[in-house]
Amino acid sequence: MGKDLEQLSKEEAIAHLKQEKAALKKANEDLIEERKRLEEEKSYLTAQIKALQRLIYGQKRERFINNTEQLPLPFGAHPEAEQEQQEVIQEKITYTRTKHKKKHPGRAKLPTNLPVEEVEIHPEGDLSEMVCIGKEVTEELECEPAKFFIKRYIRYKYAPKTGEGAHKVASLPERVIDKGIPGVGLLTLILINKYVDHLPLYRQQQIFKRSGIRITPSTINNWVKRSIEKLEILYESLVTHIKNKGYLQADETPIKVLDSDKKNATHQGYFWVYHDPIDQLVLFDYQPTRGYAATKNILGDFKGYLQSDGYAVYEKIAKKPAVTHIACWAHARREFVRAKDNDLARAEKALTFIQQLYAIERQAQEQQMTADQRKALRIEQALPILNQMGKWISEENKKTLPKSPIGKAFAYCIYRWKALSDYLLDGNLEIDNNLTENAIRPVALGRKNYLFAGSHEAAQRSAIIYTFFANCKKHEVDPYQWLRHTLQNIMNTSIQELHMLFPQNFKQGKPA
Repeated sequence: MGKDLEQLSKEEAIAHLKQEKAALKKANEDLIEERKRLEEEKSYLTAQIKALQRLIYGQKRERFINNTEQLPLPFGAHPEAEQEQQEVIQEKITYTRTKHKKKHPGRAKLPTNLPVEEVEIHPEGDLSEMVCIGKEVTEELECEPAKFFIKRYIRYKYAPKTGEGAHKVASLPERVIDKGIPGVGLLTLILINKYVDHLPLYRQQQIFKRSGIRITPSTINNWVKRSIEKLEILYESLVTHIKNKGYLQADETPIKVLDSDKKNATHQGYFWVYHDPIDQLVLFDYQPTRGYAATKNILGDFKGYLQSDGYAVYEKIAKKPAVTHIACWAHARREFVRAKDNDLARAEKALTFIQQLYAIERQAQEQQMTADQRKALRIEQALPILNQMGKWISEENKKTLPKSPIGKAFAYCIYRWKALSDYLLDGNLEIDNNLTENAIRPVALGRKNYLFAGSHEAAQRSAIIYTFFANCKKHEVDPYQWLRHTLQNIMNTSIQELHMLFPQNFKQGKPA
């Protein structure tokens, strides 16, 4: 190289050295960029490994270990071992009986609305020379298995004594399934068992069979279908009611549906769940897709506050001039929880900020503040925390690898900062979307038991019954009492009075 430079003029040598310097500088920049990329990839893969470790080891309570050195268990015990075992059992029985004879510290009171069966017990022996001076009362909670019985309607016919004129016969009361054998109580029980207690229909058939009642799968499925169809008009009334609300929370959850075009194949459908936090109303809407078109039924003409997670469909709706998007702090918090394995210090600092925001919400709830009072409290206490947190996130984000978990958590908040802060606009707004997620939980339990819906129509019927049972839970209404009453009365209720059959009105003692 030195020899080559010696052969060049001074100007040519300087130019050549500048070219080499520029090439080395570019190579150095490429190496720095490659190193940065590798660090991001390492950080991402490390976080993924830790997340998988939590998934594998953090959730499971019990594990089976295949111990090849374990001796085979004998089928019988030696007499000496049996004698020793009997002594241990006798000792345990004596201890247990003595333990339970000790004075009980107290127990929960039994419900006062239950029927009482009294059993009188007198001392044995001759009591003729004794007088009763009092009594001791002991109560226990008992039950009998569900009993089935036949309800027989006997309608008497009358004819004019003269033998002329029309005959008269008493009318049957309104029945859920005309000319069907199930009564309203049985149909209500089947629906409660499936959609509240998550007991699949085939298991209910086994229960009926033990009582000598044989019901084919097609029959019980038809009973469920016909019963829910009675509620469709009430559901449509609720849809109209909730679409006019100015504040809705939204979320979606998957449900597998049998595909009619492919044998034994399932389609991924979705329950779109809408929650009105002010009136505490829940609505399930089944749609075969998770795309934007699925929201048009409820949110097509929506105006007001829409609260959701960061799913792109909701953010597209939020771009409408009449819609204000409120983001969910619970989802933002989860991003920082995931980032703890990547950057514990900064993740915990962010979580501390969020914890302070939730402490303010708890204070408002405990003091039962009005919407105006809660708004004033948030402006006074939450706004300074949000300003401080926003400034800190903005500064720290500049020093963070974008693809790292902590970088993604920062980016999630920065992109949605206005939507995360806008819950301050009105005291009626919630800080997160957890109320909607709570309404979805029964669906998750149901998926584990009956796995899929038989068709898109069946999935929508499930949405109807989930809607009403979720509202029963919201308003602390006994779902059995509500459903039985509604099935008995819905066909005789006028359109104008239909809303009186909503669970919240049933609770208020105003059923139609």
